[in-house]
Amino acid sequence: MAVDAPRISLAGSGALLLDGAQGAFSDAVQQRVWAVANAALALAGVRETVPGMNNLLVLFDPLATDATDIGARLGSLWAEANVTQVAGRQHAISVFYGGARGEDLAGWAAHCGMPVEEAVRRHAAATYTVAAVGAMPGFPYLSGLDPKLAWARRSTPRFKVAEGAVIIGGAQAGIMPMTAPSGWHIIGHTDAKLFDANAESPVLLMPGDTIRFTVADIAA
Repeated sequence: MAVDAPRISLAGSGALLLDGAQGAFSDAVQQRVWAVANAALALAGVRETVPGMNNLLVLFDPLATDATDIGARLGSLWAEANVTQVAGRQHAISVFYGGARGEDLAGWAAHCGMPVEEAVRRHAAATYTVAAVGAMPGFPYLSGLDPKLAWARRSTPRFKVAEGAVIIGGAQAGIMPMTAPSGWHIIGHTDAKLFDANAESPVLLMPGDTIRFTVADIAA
């Protein structure tokens, strides 16, 4: 099946950014991103691949290869990728909506033009896919948010958003794996542990995993 060619651009002296998006986020494009990320690791000179939301950062050794060659090979991999459904794990994550650790819940519901209970119901009704993990260890970029629940990120980020915060940023959902700055809106919290540096498998969620949120409580 024919696919649109990605945009490939320099991202420094030793990296290329492949952008497969042609508008809104696409699960099919994301699956191709995962396939190319795996295949590109076999290219001579490639050091690392980092999948993002419908994009892929490829880091290479500029002393061993050059951007033109890597870019051409990435274009070929994109066109010829053997795209298969990633068999990720399924997770049920309990969320306490609102309260002191979900301070943006009422404002978010008002922005969406619906009662709090309806916004929470829609948020918990969706099945989310971990499209990418990044920004900080264990942070999941989740696709699958109901478009009616989208809310552009804050113009001024908070300096401290607590571990476990359940958040909305634009058309994406997420969960904070640790306490850190963030411009996403906080609608609740979970006790699920997304990152543990001392665990045998430090990161709970991986690309291709799916998540269903369950409502533990809704607080004003």
